[in-house]
Amino acid sequence: MAKRFDLIVFDWDGTLLDSAAAIVHAIQAASADLGLPVPPDARARHVIGLGLGDALRHAVPELAEADYPKMVERYRHHYLASDHELNLFEGTHELIEFLHGQGRLLAVATGKSRKGLARALEHSGLGPFFHATRCADECFSKPHPAMLEELMDELGVASEACLMIGDTTHDMQMARNARVAGLAVSFGAHPVAQLLAESPLACVHTPAELRAWLEVHA
Repeated sequence: MAKRFDLIVFDWDGTLLDSAAAIVHAIQAASADLGLPVPPDARARHVIGLGLGDALRHAVPELAEADYPKMVERYRHHYLASDHELNLFEGTHELIEFLHGQGRLLAVATGKSRKGLARALEHSGLGPFFHATRCADECFSKPHPAMLEELMDELGVASEACLMIGDTTHDMQMARNARVAGLAVSFGAHPVAQLLAESPLACVHTPAELRAWLEVHA
């Protein structure tokens, strides 16, 4: 594989882990628990990838500031009740292992909390393959470029040698803000039209297409 990118950064939810539906359900169930209007699927899916605080405020605009901790607690209750049943997209483990074996630097930039990502990395078995990670509770949330900037600084990689892969417009906007190339996947949270509007290098539609694209272009 000819190296165009030394560092490949992945979003987590909806990119590596098939979790978008579970996140939508948890947002909707938490809203119902608090007697708030239940957001439609499209609005709940749109906030996937943001830090939890930003996500809940956008998905449930009726949420009073004083009720935010309770909303977070109910969201986590519903999500954690089933997160152990979630699976990586087919071929994901093999892809990450392959890229690692090719000597690529691999990282994660996610809207998850540090505790949530640690749980996910352990459950998935992917933890040993990643050289660095950034989470929304220790950094500015997407689409701010800080996650990518900090990862590049930590790993000593220039922006032109970094690729961001994600399933949301937040990922693509973060990449652009960090002057990093973005590759979109359409099998996660955001629809194809929205992803293409952010002008990624490409938009792939299956995990198999993702691997094929990386083998040719990355």
